[in-house]
Parts: sequence; structure tokens; C-alpha cells
Amino acid sequence: MLNVVWCVIRRDLKLALRRRSDVLTTLFFFIVVVTLFPLGVGPEPELLRTMAPGVLWVSALLASMLALGRLFAPDFADGTLEQMLLSAEPLLLIGCGKVLAHWLVSGLPLVLLAPLLGVQFGLPASSVWVLFLTLLIGTPVLSLLGAIGAALTLGVRGGGVLVALLVLPLYIPVLIFGAGAVGADVSGMGTSAHFLLLGSMLAGAVALAPWATASALRVAME
Repeated sequence: MLNVVWCVIRRDLKLALRRRSDVLTTLFFFIVVVTLFPLGVGPEPELLRTMAPGVLWVSALLASMLALGRLFAPDFADGTLEQMLLSAEPLLLIGCGKVLAHWLVSGLPLVLLAPLLGVQFGLPASSVWVLFLTLLIGTPVLSLLGAIGAALTLGVRGGGVLVALLVLPLYIPVLIFGAGAVGADVSGMGTSAHFLLLGSMLAGAVALAPWATASALRVAME
């Protein structure tokens, strides 16, 4: 079972290296959106420190959503997804491998880059660390939930807009508690409740989202 997941991850990572422009587009979008906010609101340190959690988390959420279009669509277009569906390997494991590869390509770079961008907002070191941990827990949830929307809209005209409408309501709790944890640390409050809620969301998404994604893929391929 692990060999199936590993083979899918390795394949998707190789394809991502061949299409580096798609990966860089997500990163540049994240950097540009985060950088424009200080230029627009002014250089007041207290204001920047207050708005930093929301700006960084919203930018990461939008960048993650931007990458959903290439989760299943390229394989659907060239017939690879249909061959995967007809293979003897469980579609659940194939979906897990593709979601994990998607997070490694689009989510993990955001997690590593966000602390550097948080410094320009004047976040203290402890808040930067909280930001890193919340994104490390929260971005896999975004990928898992986004995979459901991407599978449901596979092959649908205007699927990019539709997937945003589907997954945005599911993303809101992750955004609230992820940005809330950083904001609580900036304000000197405790963050344990936020981390517990983010962890429970991750556990629920890991347990349920792959099954929903596999079912959605089967429906889309029929």
C-alpha cells in the first residue's frame, strides 16, 4: 500500500519539476499579495503587526486554492486518471498520493516562506514560530478539502470558479483558527485551544477527505 502512495508521489513530483512555472506561479502570487499590503496600508508597525496573521493566512489560502486546478485536471485531460481508475490499485491510495504530492509542491513552500514574510510585518519571534506551526498543520487540511472540490468539478466547464465556491466555506474554520492562533500570540494570549482545534480538523480531514475524494473521482469519471 505504501509503495502505491510513494509511486504516485514520485510521479507527480517529477511532473511538477517539469512544469516549474506552475509551481512558481503559486509562490509568486503568495509573495506579491503579502508584500502589497504593507505598501497599501502604510508603515505603521502596530497596524502591520495586528493585520499580519490575517494577511498571511488569507494569502496562503488563496495561493493554495490557485494550485487546485492542477491536482487532477492534467491527468483527466490526457486519460491517465482513467487508467488509474481501471487499475487494480485502490483509488483511495492513489488519491492520497496525489494530495500529498500536491501539498509538497504547493503547500510546503508556503509554510517555509511565510515566516520570512512575517518578519516584514514586525511579528515577534514567538509569533513567527506559531505562524509556521499553524500553516504546517493547516495547509494539509486545505489540500485535503480542496481535493474534494477539485474532484467534484473535474471536467466541468468553469470548474475553477465552481471549486472556489465549493471549498471556500470549508476553508473558513481553518482560516479563523489559524490566523486566530497567531493573533492570540501577538496579543499575549494562549494558543493551545487554537492548536487543538486545528489538530482535530487535520485528523478529521485525514480520516474522511480521501474517501470523499475517491467517491467524487468515480462519479466524475462515469
